[in-house]
Amino acid sequence: MQKIIISLICCLLPTFAFADTVKIHHNAPDSHIVVKGDTLWDISAKFFEDPWKWPQIWGLNKDTIKDPHWIYPGDVVHLDRASGTLHVGKIKKIEETAEAGKSDSVKLSPRVHVQSSEHNAIPSISASAIEPFLSRPLIIEKNGLSNAPTIVGTQEKRVLLATGDIAYAKGLSKDQGLLWQIYQPGKTLLDPDSKEVLGYEAVYLGDAEVEKFADISTLKIIKALKEINKGDRLIQASGEFAGSYVPRVPDSQIAARVISIYAGVSQAGQHSIVTLNKGLRDGLENGHVLALYRKGDVVKEKGETLTLPDVRYGLLFVFRTFDKVAYALVMRTRLPVQLLDSALTP
Repeated sequence: MQKIIISLICCLLPTFAFADTVKIHHNAPDSHIVVKGDTLWDISAKFFEDPWKWPQIWGLNKDTIKDPHWIYPGDVVHLDRASGTLHVGKIKKIEETAEAGKSDSVKLSPRVHVQSSEHNAIPSISASAIEPFLSRPLIIEKNGLSNAPTIVGTQEKRVLLATGDIAYAKGLSKDQGLLWQIYQPGKTLLDPDSKEVLGYEAVYLGDAEVEKFADISTLKIIKALKEINKGDRLIQASGEFAGSYVPRVPDSQIAARVISIYAGVSQAGQHSIVTLNKGLRDGLENGHVLALYRKGDVVKEKGETLTLPDVRYGLLFVFRTFDKVAYALVMRTRLPVQLLDSALTP
């Protein structure tokens, strides 16, 4: 009898542990039909309070967790309340039974997809929010732009170049293709604690296409987001960067800091992009979710100086990692994100 009880307890332990891990919304629907524009994060958030706990919610293992291309518009996501997990199926009506008093019911069954491209799949987060950061270098090594091709002149001696204008550059190589991106050096990224130089930001200005290769090549500006001028540098345009990753908590304890906010502002809100002082060498990966913390206030109480506990106020989704730094999207916040705020394993 004792063995039976012990066996039963062992069987139930994962269930109890899981119940502590994910919480179902009190008003969660039984199912959701996936439509174009949905994201994996948003779908998960319809059912659970902690949408980033993707492995538990979907029952994914380490072999499948990094490939989320399996949910498409038209799928039905079904909530299994007993196990606290989600399943993908399709709606299929069952013929009316002959039994009196019973109405039609809805059954979810497995669905096999034949898709021409994985781009039809639902992304983890909004692609429009991070697209500019997926196909551009943005973080470079010291002197990373020093030897890059350079704009040395402009047609009609224009001071500033805009879309459609002609420029001249030296150092372009025909074997690197026609499309180039235009940059200028940005600020140095320093670790706030060790003062180590983590990298250098490259400010993206626009795109150019080569019209004629020569010692001094001719370029046409095909997109200008910021002012372009003589001295700006050219980097070969990169291909599309894979940007869809399943949200998940890091396996290790990550303790990062916000060291830069895109556009040079001092505070960030929801859906803003921030730079962290941790990267691949620290175990940070694309798809990792980190919790944002604000350092507790220092107060005086009866002549004694007290430091209040740090305040957890939001979530970050890491979508691009370099060796020493990473880009993250602010997914949820109830306070403005400030420089030097902490980003920790939830």
